[in-house]
Amino acid sequence: MIRWAAVWVLLWSVPVFAQSETALAAQAAADRLAAAAVLLDQAAGANDQIAALTEVVRAYEDGLGAMRDGLRRVTIRQTAIEAELTARNAEVSQLLGVLMTMGNAPAPLLLLHPSGPLGTARSGMIVSDITPALQAQVDDLRADLTEAAELRAVQDNAAATLRDGLDGAQAARAALAQAVSDRTDLPRRYTEDAVATALLIASTETLDAFASGLADTVDADLGPQPDATALRGTLPLPVQGQILRRAGQADAAGIIRPGWVIATRPGALVTAPAAATIRYRGPLLDYGIVIILEPAADVLLVIAGLSQAFGDAGQVVPAGAPIGMMGGEMPAVDALLTESTTGEGRQRSETLYLEVRDGQGPIDPATWFAVE
Repeated sequence: MIRWAAVWVLLWSVPVFAQSETALAAQAAADRLAAAAVLLDQAAGANDQIAALTEVVRAYEDGLGAMRDGLRRVTIRQTAIEAELTARNAEVSQLLGVLMTMGNAPAPLLLLHPSGPLGTARSGMIVSDITPALQAQVDDLRADLTEAAELRAVQDNAAATLRDGLDGAQAARAALAQAVSDRTDLPRRYTEDAVATALLIASTETLDAFASGLADTVDADLGPQPDATALRGTLPLPVQGQILRRAGQADAAGIIRPGWVIATRPGALVTAPAAATIRYRGPLLDYGIVIILEPAADVLLVIAGLSQAFGDAGQVVPAGAPIGMMGGEMPAVDALLTESTTGEGRQRSETLYLEVRDGQGPIDPATWFAVE
């Protein structure tokens, strides 16, 4: 016979060893942010500090993204549990009433029946039949209450975790920007004719015209051209984000561009998809800050919409090297906690434009980039 008084206590206890999948996912995201903090401390003394800091920034981006996703899953699951408990309110009240009655009554009286031994035997059989059903209801309710308590604990701890993660990400970005500006070890293919570049910018009104005139801005050719031809169709995107519009798709204003528009988070790191020569870096037309890379002869990657761009024209950057950062204000902790209930859209408030030019004209970026 189950001791219902003990079940009553167990029902309201919250075992710490039975974490739900959702709570574990959120905890794993917090662990990734903690690991990024360790990497940041180690990067200060790394031999290749730029590579180390690049990995740190990526680690923070991954950790913060996972934390946002984890919190969103927590919110969705907690809402579902609360809705389920509300819908089962009458059932739960009835169950608790039965448990309280059985817990308060002496066990022998529960089995006695006024009609005598036969009735008592029958009542015992009935109790033995309903006991598993009651136990199942108790287990279900206890599991829901336990998970709800876990999810509340995750949300309570999320603010401190996010605050530390945001501070660490900002510190890593600042350290990376400083390290890139101080670097002197990049090979140089050519020196830029600054006057020719300025005249080209002043005299062109389209990206086509500017790209066509880039060859005239080279002052002296000093080295071999990187060749990423073998990587066609496999290049990663230069930034973590989601493609909003592909080549040839009109935007809200009806403007059609031959490149991709990629939604990113504020402050996202932009890296070189392949080893390439920097052909231009700076503001251009209405594209904001632009960096143009040449990963192979007569192939240009136009990356526009940056807040910061790193490197100088003529330098050769390796694959994965930081070439810039997106703009936008990093959201506050309260905003991050709030957006967990509003979905993914608000997180990616910045847009990067990616165009690929082969020869003198644009081609679909899908020719060079691999996108799932």
